[in-house]
Amino acid sequence: MPAQQYAMAEDMQIDPKKKYDVTMVTNKGTIKLRLFPDVAPQHVNSFVFLINEGFYNGLTFHRYEPGFVIQGGDPRGTGTGGPGYNVPAEFSTRTHKAGTLAMARAQNPNSAGSQFYICIEPAPFLDRQYTVFGEVTEGMDVVKKLRKGDKMETVTVQVS
Repeated sequence: MPAQQYAMAEDMQIDPKKKYDVTMVTNKGTIKLRLFPDVAPQHVNSFVFLINEGFYNGLTFHRYEPGFVIQGGDPRGTGTGGPGYNVPAEFSTRTHKAGTLAMARAQNPNSAGSQFYICIEPAPFLDRQYTVFGEVTEGMDVVKKLRKGDKMETVTVQVS
């Protein structure tokens, strides 16, 4: 069965002046994330859009690299899927420290879609090459327990 294709609205659905906090309930526990709409508004907009569509609910983490990253957000579960659209790169001076939330992509810098990763340890060699759009605020212990095949049960966003 083919993955559903999403078409994100052309206009910005988020307000870069507001705070966006994500609660990701996994089979290993809960992770809280703070998004950076001022640094990567298009990526935050897309992530919030997909969360509100229920896109991430039930998806698995398809990649685990010990001491590096845990990656998820592929509806196929293979590392080859996405939402049906791409988000242009928004590189910044934000660094890849432990707990960094960033968007995965293919070789083309403008090929990000729905796949994201969370750094388990600092990864400075990724700085200014991938879009950092958030960070873990609670649950880093849960991030470190996640492995390939673990599931995102529900993902929700709170705006303040």
